[in-house]
Amino acid sequence: MDKPYGEEKLQSSTPDFEELSRNMARFIEGAGKAAAAYLKPVQEGQPPASSDASEALKSLGRVAEVWMSDPQRAFEAQSRLGSQFLNLWASTLKRAQGESAEPVAEPEPRDNRFKDPEWSDNPVFDFLKQAYLISSRWAEDLVEDANGLDERTRHKAQFYLKQISSALSPSNFLLTNPELIRETLRENGANLVRGMAMLAEDIEAGRGELRIRQSDPSNFKVGVNIATTPGKVVFRNDLIELLQYSPVTEKVLKRPLLIVPPWINKFYILDLNPEKSFIRWAVSQGLTVFCISWINPAEQHAEMGFEHYMQDGIFAALDAIEQATGEKKVTAIGYCVGGTLLATTLAYMAAKKDKRIDSATFFTAQVDFTHAGDLKVFAGEEEVRSLEAVMKQRGYLEGSRMANAFNMLRPNDLIWPYVVNVYMKGQSPFPFDLLYWNADSTRMPAANHAFYLRNCYLENRLAKGEMELAGVTLDLKKVKVPIFNLATKEDHIAPARSVFLGSKAFGGPVDYVLAGSGHIAGVVNSPSKPKYQFWTGGPVTDELEDWMKNATETAGSWWPYWLEWIKAHAPRMVAARKPGGGKLKPLGDAPGTYVLTKS
Repeated sequence: MDKPYGEEKLQSSTPDFEELSRNMARFIEGAGKAAAAYLKPVQEGQPPASSDASEALKSLGRVAEVWMSDPQRAFEAQSRLGSQFLNLWASTLKRAQGESAEPVAEPEPRDNRFKDPEWSDNPVFDFLKQAYLISSRWAEDLVEDANGLDERTRHKAQFYLKQISSALSPSNFLLTNPELIRETLRENGANLVRGMAMLAEDIEAGRGELRIRQSDPSNFKVGVNIATTPGKVVFRNDLIELLQYSPVTEKVLKRPLLIVPPWINKFYILDLNPEKSFIRWAVSQGLTVFCISWINPAEQHAEMGFEHYMQDGIFAALDAIEQATGEKKVTAIGYCVGGTLLATTLAYMAAKKDKRIDSATFFTAQVDFTHAGDLKVFAGEEEVRSLEAVMKQRGYLEGSRMANAFNMLRPNDLIWPYVVNVYMKGQSPFPFDLLYWNADSTRMPAANHAFYLRNCYLENRLAKGEMELAGVTLDLKKVKVPIFNLATKEDHIAPARSVFLGSKAFGGPVDYVLAGSGHIAGVVNSPSKPKYQFWTGGPVTDELEDWMKNATETAGSWWPYWLEWIKAHAPRMVAARKPGGGKLKPLGDAPGTYVLTKS
C-alpha cells in the first residue's frame, strides 16, 4: 500500500539558508547578465529575433474555430477531459488515504522526463505528471479530430502544439520537478547560479538568441580528435575543397567514390571518430574516397544557387577526380540535401548525356517532398517569403536558424533536457562528438536556400518534372543509373515514407534499404559497434507498409550490404592511389580549411 498522503517527502538535508540567500543574489545578478545579452542586439540597432508565435496562434486558433462551430462535439470533448480529471481526483484521494490506485495516465516507455521515482511515489508530483499527460494528450486529440481542417493547417497545429506541450511539462520548472527541488536544496542554490551563468554565455554566443549548450566544445578540435581520417586537400575553388583520403590497402576498386555531403551541416558527420567513421571504413574496404567540403558561406556567396553548387561543386569535383586518378566515371553518395543536389545533377546529366556518375547512393535524401515531415511547417508561402527577406539583408541564413529548426523536431530530446540539466541543475553537458557536430552549424547562401525551399518543399517541382537548372528542365525518369536509396525508420527530416515515394521517381533500378533509428544514427551505424538493424526487399511498388511486410530484417550495420552492392556494379581492382599521385598536387592536409570556419 502507498503511504498516507503527506508522509512522503523529498529526501534532502536542511539547506544552509545564509548560503542559499547569497546564491539567490548571485542568481539574480546572473539573470541580469542574461537579460543584457538578450537585449544587446536590439540596443545595437539589430532587428529582434523572429518568432513563430503568430503562426502558432493562427494555426491553433483555426483548430478552435473548427470545434466551436460544432457545439455538440465541443461539449463531448470537454466532457471527456472532465471525466479523466474526475478519475484522477478519485485516484489521488485513494492514495491520500493510503490505498493503492491505478494511474489514469502513464508516460510512454521512452519518455525520460518522469523517470525519477518521486514522480510516481509522491502523490503531489504524481498528480502533476498525470494532469499534464491527460491535458496534452487531450489537446493532441483535438487537433487530430478537427473535422474539415485542411492537412497543412493540421500539420502546423500538431507541430506547434508539440512545442507548447513540451515547454509546459512540469519537469521543466523548478517548483514542480522533484529532482530540481532536491538538487537546489542540496546545493543551496549553487546549481541555479552555475546554470544562469551558462545561460548568459549561451545567449551571448547566439548574439541575442539562446544557442542551447548540448555538448562541451572544449573537448573537441576538428582535425585533432574529430575528422581525423588521413588525407589531403587536392582541389579548391570558391565553393569547395575536395578531400582525397589516403589508401590503407594495396589494391582498391578502380571506380572512385565521391561523397556529396549536405551543406546545412559539415561533412565530418561521416568522419566523427575512427570507430564511427564511414569514410575511414570505406577507405579500409578498398575504396578511393573523395569528399566535398563546402565553404561556410558569407555575404559574397549570396547569389550562389543550386546551379553553382552543381557546376562549381559536383562537376568541379568530377573534373578534379579525373585529374587525380585518370578515371572518368565515379560512383557517388549524396547525404540529405546533398542527395537532393545529386539527384538534380543526375537528371541534368541524363539530359546532357553525361555519364560520369555510373551509380549513385542516397543517404536519407528526398526527391519527392509530398511527405517531407515536420520541416514543411517552415516552408509555406508566408514562411518562405519571410526567410527570403531575412536572407536578403545579409546574403545568407544564419546556421543557428536551421539548428533551432532541427532541434524543434524533437524538443523532448534536443531542447528541454538540456534546459533542465544545464540551466537549472547547473551541469556542464557531457562531451559528445555527435552533438558537437550538431552545434557546429553552417550558414546557407540566400539564392541556394530560397531555390531549395521553393522548388522542393513548397512546389515539389523536382518530383513533378518541372524544376529547371541551367536552362534544362529536369526529368528524374531519365536517370537510368543504379540507385541505392537508404532511408531510416525514425527519420524526422527525411521520413522513410518520403524516401520510399521518391524511389519511384527514378527511371532505373532502385534498391531501397530501410535502416533502424533516425537521420544520423541510422546512417552512422558502424559494423564495429552496430546498434541497429536494417531491412531489404524487392522492387519499390505500392506503399511502404506493403514493402515492409515482405522485407528481410538483418541485424547489424547496413554498410557491408552497401559495399557488396558497390562491388557488384564495378568489381575491377587496381593498385592503390595516393593523394598527389596524379596530376593534382596536395594543397594541405585533410580535413582542410573550409570546415574550420565557424558561423
